[in-house]
This record gives sequence, structure tokens and C-alpha cells, in this order.
Amino acid sequence: MNAPADMRGTIVLDLDGVVYLDAHGVPGAGDALRSLQADGWHLVYATNNSTKTRADVVRHIEERTGFEAYPADAVTSAMAAAAHVRGAMSAAYVGSPSIGHELEAVGVEVVEPEASPEAVVVGLDRSITYGRIDRAARAIRSGARLVATNTDATYPTRTGPAPGAGTIVAAIATAAGADAVSCGKPHEPFAQLVRARLTDGPVLIVGDRPETDIALGRRLGWGTVLVMSGVTETRADVPDDLAPDHVLGSIAELPALLARDAG
Repeated sequence: MNAPADMRGTIVLDLDGVVYLDAHGVPGAGDALRSLQADGWHLVYATNNSTKTRADVVRHIEERTGFEAYPADAVTSAMAAAAHVRGAMSAAYVGSPSIGHELEAVGVEVVEPEASPEAVVVGLDRSITYGRIDRAARAIRSGARLVATNTDATYPTRTGPAPGAGTIVAAIATAAGADAVSCGKPHEPFAQLVRARLTDGPVLIVGDRPETDIALGRRLGWGTVLVMSGVTETRADVPDDLAPDHVLGSIAELPALLARDAG
């Protein structure tokens, strides 16, 4: 993608814990997004949350912050998992319907685990049952690949961390005796989708989780900003090998940081 002459570069933004928490925008997030866009930054929304389609992502951003985003600028871990299994004849999934939507979008037939799928794609599933774990594990033991949208242990909420997709992936992997291929941040299937949405110029990633957001940025040579509005609460929670370039209280402080850097 070629950037306009006045484009400064790309900011890759995590969502849960960065732009919003549950049904509420992070204070100042909408103003920050508008300021960044007005300053010439291209914004890409990159989430490991597999429960939302691209249309859901932009609708939630607007409902929670008042900022109008575009589906073409959104990347989800469900999209990354679907891209990874593209070419498979069929796949079953454990998680939200958004996973099935993304599988079908790349030509993969969605079937039940009993139908001998070539892959079982697992993401966050708030209605998980023992029976669904059992059926998925049986399909994997019969030869299906185990593909995880992501393996985040938790995701941020206003009342603290809640169990994430990684807890469900672990249960199915244990029952199946198999290792999962993880497709979300910071892994390559996700990185490929983000790269396709970058403009010319520098890239900065903003996230709340060192092992996904900061790790992705470090691996790809991007600038990194960790915000304390999500799962990371103190600098002591950050491993030394994943130290970001900058630490902010929230995204509301980002425009001022970039203005100082530009000056």
C-alpha cells in the first residue's frame, strides 16, 4: 500500500484494554484516535479477540469511542486462523460464530467435529461445555489439526482479567494429546495480515500485553508502546526481554508522546 505524501506511518492498535474495556471506551480513546488520524497516521486495529467479525470490531469502536473506523483496517485472530487453514476442505470450530464466518470467507467448509474435519479451530468460547471439548478432542485424535486463534490466558475486563482463549485451547489440547498451532499475535499468520495493511513509513504498535503486542512489534522491528489500561498494571509485570520503547497510562497520552517525538 502506498501512503499519501502527508502520511506519517502506521499505528497498529490492540483493542481490548487499549481502546475499550467491555462496553466502555478507555477514557480519552476517541479523542486520541481522532487526533492521530488528523496528524496523518494510518490506524490498523489488531485484536486477538476471535469473538468479533471485522464489522463487529468497527461497530464496537464507534459505539464505545465515537470514532469511525473501517472494516478493511481490522485484523482479528479468527481471520489469521482462517488464513492458516485456507486450502483445507473442511474445518470444525469451537468458539464464536465469527470463526465460522472467517473460515467460510476463505472457502473452508464448516462442519461438525463428527464429520472428520481436516482442522479444528479453537478460540474464545464463553459457552464452552464438557461435551464440546470431548467432541473437538475426538476429532483431533482422529487426525484433525488443532489450530488456535490465539493462546492468551486472559483478556481484560472492567472487573479484572477473565479467562481467555488459551484456557479453552489448553483443555482441548490436553484431552487430545496434541499441540496447537497458534495464529494470533505475535505469530506469523497474524503478522502477515497486518503487514498487508501497513502504509509506507514507520510502524508503531500499541498494546496492553507484552507477550503478544510488544513481542510482535519487537519481532518485526516496530516501535512499541505498552499501556497500563488493560491486563498489565505495573512495570514490574513486564519481562525484561519484552520491555517496550514507551510506557503510558493509556492511549489518551499517545498523541502528546508522538508530538514530542516529532518535535
